Amino acid sequence: MYFSTFDIIILIIGFILLIGWLICFFMGLQYNQLFDVLEEKEYPFKEVYGMGYFIIQKINYQFKSKADRELRQAIDILYGKKYEDYYLRTVYAQKITISSMLAVLGFALYGLANDVLVTVILLVFAVAAFFYFGSALNKRIEKRSEEMLRDFSEIISKLALLTNAGMILSDAWREVAFTSNRIIYTEMQLAVEEIDNGVSEVEAFYHFGSRCLIPEIKKFTSTIVQGLVKGNSELASMLQQQSKEVWNSRKQNVRRKGEKAASKLMIPIYIMFIGILIMVVIPIFANIGT
Repeated sequence: MYFSTFDIIILIIGFILLIGWLICFFMGLQYNQLFDVLEEKEYPFKEVYGMGYFIIQKINYQFKSKADRELRQAIDILYGKKYEDYYLRTVYAQKITISSMLAVLGFALYGLANDVLVTVILLVFAVAAFFYFGSALNKRIEKRSEEMLRDFSEIISKLALLTNAGMILSDAWREVAFTSNRIIYTEMQLAVEEIDNGVSEVEAFYHFGSRCLIPEIKKFTSTIVQGLVKGNSELASMLQQQSKEVWNSRKQNVRRKGEKAASKLMIPIYIMFIGILIMVVIPIFANIGT
């Protein structure tokens, strides 16, 4: 079988990458147990993340870039500050491991298919995987925020009802927090735990708003902080007013999503129309010359 100079260069590069990857893989076996607690759905191929973790340790990466700071903020929201360093290294280990696997696979398949296009495609996938897994946490935060916003209107209505009935805010908060295990309710439960551990109510509610990130919830936390200062009677009326605003906002969001869904449904209709148009027009032009 004849190999051109280009083939030989590609195969040599692939062989060097494979040897380097295998060395890092075997050196990283000692770290694989760090990732046993991860969920397979969120962290695919976690069994080999030790390879990427070894590279991070070897190059002594310091995690000081702007992207790293943004990633830290996302981790704080999803997992809490005390797990920040662990998940920061986990995300980088994931990115490095999966993207390097795809890159090595691309060169290996070139030796089998003898087609450089296969290698190029897998290298593109490797780069895409590196950036995708780096932004996956932000997508999870967006999904988390949407779920929290759906439940928020119900929560604020319950709090308004209980405080209007004469219950103090901390008791009403505790009563509502443990009625469900959905995301926003668990965040409320964390605020209850902080208060039980000696954190002031104002600070606990502020932390709750910081973790949620949603503007409506941040406005809500500022409202209840003001209510704590002005008194429970003022708080009840303030919560009732904000409950109406949240319900109106939710109606508008539902309407916007409905319009967006309707516009998406138009796309296949347009495609079908173009297809039918082509089926009709082509025979007409074909018959003109006959």
